[in-house]
Order: sequence, then C-alpha cells, then structure tokens
Amino acid sequence: MAKERPKLQDDQRNKVAQWLLEHSSEGNLRHGAKKEAALHFKVNLKTIWRIWSQVSNQRASGVPVQEKKLKPHTNAIKPFLTTQNKLCRLRWSLKQLSGVSEDGFIPFQSMYNTIHIDEKWFYLTKTNDRYYFMPDEEEPHRTCKSKRHIEKIMFMCAAARPIIDEDGTVIFDGKLGIYPFITTEPTQRNSKNRVKGTLEVKAIAAITKPIIRDCLIKQMVLDFMAKWPKTSSKHIYIQQDNAKPHIQANDPEFQAVANTNGFKFQLVCQPANSPDTNVNDLGFFRAIQSLKDQKPAKNVEELLENVKAAYEEYPPEKLNNVFLTLQGCYQEIIKCKGGNNYKIPHMNKERLSRQGMLPRCIQVEESLVKEGLEFLQMESSEEGEILRLEDVIEGLNEVLLID
Repeated sequence: MAKERPKLQDDQRNKVAQWLLEHSSEGNLRHGAKKEAALHFKVNLKTIWRIWSQVSNQRASGVPVQEKKLKPHTNAIKPFLTTQNKLCRLRWSLKQLSGVSEDGFIPFQSMYNTIHIDEKWFYLTKTNDRYYFMPDEEEPHRTCKSKRHIEKIMFMCAAARPIIDEDGTVIFDGKLGIYPFITTEPTQRNSKNRVKGTLEVKAIAAITKPIIRDCLIKQMVLDFMAKWPKTSSKHIYIQQDNAKPHIQANDPEFQAVANTNGFKFQLVCQPANSPDTNVNDLGFFRAIQSLKDQKPAKNVEELLENVKAAYEEYPPEKLNNVFLTLQGCYQEIIKCKGGNNYKIPHMNKERLSRQGMLPRCIQVEESLVKEGLEFLQMESSEEGEILRLEDVIEGLNEVLLID
C-alpha cells in the first residue's frame, strides 16, 4: 500500500515558495523546475503547482509572498430562506409544543404518533474508499463499468419514534420499513452470466407521482397498520417533504385507504427547505449509509440486501436519540425566529442514557416561546395569517397568549 505523503506546514510551504522564486526569471519558472521541487521537497507535483499559482497571484497583486495552508471549508451550504419560509418554520416548530407548562418550561410533544418518510439514493459503491491492510495483505481490485454512472437505487424510508420503557426494554423499534423503487424485467439476449429471458432487477429511474402513490397506498400504509403498536394512538401523522412527486393530503385514493381498520392517517408536509425537521435527513440516512458501506455489493440484489440489513441493524436507542436531536433543532429554530443560522445541538445523549437521565422530551423556556409567538404575530401582516396564529397557540398556557 502506498504511503501517504507528508503534509506541509506553513514554514515548509514558504521554503518551497522561496525555492521556486529563486529558480524563476521575470515571473516565469525555468523548464523542469516544478518537477525538481517536487523531488527535492518530497511532495506531490500538484502541491508545487498550487503553491506556485498562489505565489504568482500574490506577486501580480503586489502583496508580499507568504504561503499558508488552505483550510478546507467544512460548513455545508444551507438553503436560502425567504421571510415566508422562516415564518412557516417558526409556526411549525411552535406547533410541536405540548402546551403544558412545568416550572416555566414547555416540553415538546412526545411524537409517538408521527411517521417520517423520505427518499434517498443508495449507490452500489463509492468512487473513492479507504482500506486498512496488514503488511502482507493484498489490495482488493475494484472495477466498475463507469465511475461516472455507478448503479443506484432509490429507497423510501419510514421511521417512527421507538417506544422504550424505563427498564430499557424496546416495546416498539420505530422501523416501519424501507421500500426500494425497483422493477423486474426479462433480459433481451444471452450472455456469459445469464440466459435470455432471465428476470433481472433494475432501478426505476424516474420516480413519478403514480409510483409514489402506489408505494404509499399498496405497501407502506398496510405495513404501518400491521406493525403499529396496539397501545399507541391510531390517529397518525405521516410527515413528508415538498417534493413534486409526493401526493397531496386530500388525495382521494389515499383517503380511501387511510381511514380503514380503525386507523386515521393524515399526510402533512414539513416546511420548505427544511431537511433539519425530518429524522431521516437529520441522521437516520447517514447512519444507514455508514452501515451499508461496511458490506461490499457486486450487483443490485446485494445492494438491496445490504441496505435492508443496515436498516434493521440500526439500534432503536439511537433512532430515539435522533428524535431528541429533532426537538433540539425545533428549539434552535424558535431561537432564530424561523431561520437556519444555527448548529445542530448536542446534549451528550449517550452519557445521559447511561446515567438514566435521558429526557423523554426536550423542554423550552416559556419566555422563549412567548418571544417566538410575538415575532410571528408581528411579522404576519396579512389578516389571514394573523387569524391562523390561533391554531399555533391553541393548547398553550393562557399565560403565553398574546393580546
């Protein structure tokens, strides 16, 4: 296995820059100087190119030549939020409160009657990967038809909040199913791998509204009814994002199935540009991806098995922690008046769980809720928006009502 080249410090980068300047004339390096510098300082040729490019730009700008290591930009770009988006996010977060004040604090709802659904692409393999080998171990030889067009399958994932009693016994794991969008087609010709007419699993490339409707009505809702704990409320909210293929809440075909067997399913759409309000986007998908990558897949069938196995292997206790993180995001949204200029909060949930102090719901200061309601009413200039504010504050303590 090839050894990793050492990373240059600032003083070493300055030495490289000075060496290049000494071997240049009128801003031009002599032929072969970059390769000599790479060999002399034992670094990659691309590193020399980058240093010389920065030196040339500094000389052209008339500033002193000084090389510093470029720090990678790790902050993800957050979506742009309009004023209407912010008000919608704030209103959504306030609606998640239970409305029961305890010593100046208001807890969020338990969320045991909410199912979060969302889609994600899972790839057969990654373009780059990292392996650790023993000194006498051979490197695996990975190949694919095209690294720009790696096979992938879209899955619809459904997750509810797990029910765990005080003794740590899992009553309901919250994992209601993960559904691939695939089709089986007979092969058109013979090959060395299979004969003509063999059924082959393929991904559905275009996910349309009829496909989403069939998946939701013919598979998901039926599974929800079969797996839903008997002691939980049968009035269930299915939260989805605002993707165009998703069906409307009043879809007649969905309504025909949603109110059967004593269940009442209600579709709700989360605020626009708000992946931090869905447990799948917030952490569940990343965990499944990490577990799935631990098992190699050579074909689509193995990819299906690995994704489903990763979904089932994920511990319910950690899924419950994601719901607590979701409530923490709601609290930050209220603090930011509906904005997204905050970091995902951490509360050492693993340590609190070991100590038996993990809360069932996060509590918000009463004064913070009142500030959010005042801001929401002040910014809602249209009469219709102000009237709908009553829906937001319904169930909260009278002390929070704004005149």
